[in-house]
Amino acid sequence: MDGAGDVIRYPWAEPPAEGTATEVAEGVLWMRLPLPMKLDHVNVYALDDGDGWTLIDTGFHSRRTVGIWQRLLNGPLAGKPVHRVLITHHHPDHVGLAGWFQGQGARLLATRTAWLFARMLTLDAQDRPTEETLTYWRRCGMDAEILAKRQAERPFNFADVVYPMPLGFARIKQGDVLRLGGRDWDVHIGNGHAPEHATLWSRDDNLVLGGDQILPSISSNIGVYATEPEADPVADWLEACERLSTLARPDHLVLGGHKLPFTGLPQRMRQLIDNHHGALERLEAHLAEPRAAGDCFAPLFKRKIGEGEYGLALVESMAHCLHLWHEGRATRSLRADGAWVFQQV
Repeated sequence: MDGAGDVIRYPWAEPPAEGTATEVAEGVLWMRLPLPMKLDHVNVYALDDGDGWTLIDTGFHSRRTVGIWQRLLNGPLAGKPVHRVLITHHHPDHVGLAGWFQGQGARLLATRTAWLFARMLTLDAQDRPTEETLTYWRRCGMDAEILAKRQAERPFNFADVVYPMPLGFARIKQGDVLRLGGRDWDVHIGNGHAPEHATLWSRDDNLVLGGDQILPSISSNIGVYATEPEADPVADWLEACERLSTLARPDHLVLGGHKLPFTGLPQRMRQLIDNHHGALERLEAHLAEPRAAGDCFAPLFKRKIGEGEYGLALVESMAHCLHLWHEGRATRSLRADGAWVFQQV
């Protein structure tokens, strides 16, 4: 899954340095913003509309990121105003500064689900994990020491890294055609990593704005959360990948939310699909004995999971267990400690 080989290629070996931009096509700038986590960056893009810019995603809200944006606005973006911000999905590294740009007069474009989730989560700050969240962690079979620690700590709150979002946005949806940066873009909706994730496909050249729906070298996290504890995002992901793969051409230049721009999209879509089918087969074999999601890291990730990655690994493990349950390939029952245990049929 490293994206290497004869088909997938990376036209740029290095990302733009902090506060700079790389022109990846006429009127399309690629910029990179830092993140304080293992995946330490997010890619954002600026499309030149002539009298201003349309931004694709924004990074976290932090003093450092605001300072970088000021340098970008005064430097590569040549002092022209940001007229529009389009967010591909609701995750905070993509929507974090949308409200900040709106406060300066930018219009926000988003799918309805992305906007609703983002605004809801900015208004839902907690000092301690909610009882629903604690119950869900127990259902996943979270490690007892980690559960005790997290139960006593202030959890991550969306509002910690997302600027307050005012009322009002312009909805984008499947089948729309948007005029951005001198190009017409078809909107195709993905799912699985985030509900109603927007991807944009240029009608005028080979560009694809893939957000986190289409990444090289890593797979997007697919998790189940306390908000919808019996969801099946793996099914959503596979459906979206199969559907989007019918649009893929070898010459497409994919501009994703992380890592490097790449070509070889048909091969990459096949990898993204096959990766999860392979993981599900390994998991199904692992469930010859009844196990909770927290006991299933080894067959899914094939590496040791540290505490910093534990939360994302747990919700992804639960997503794959639930997918087997939804498909009738596994049963589930409650263990004495409150965890769901899954077993192959």
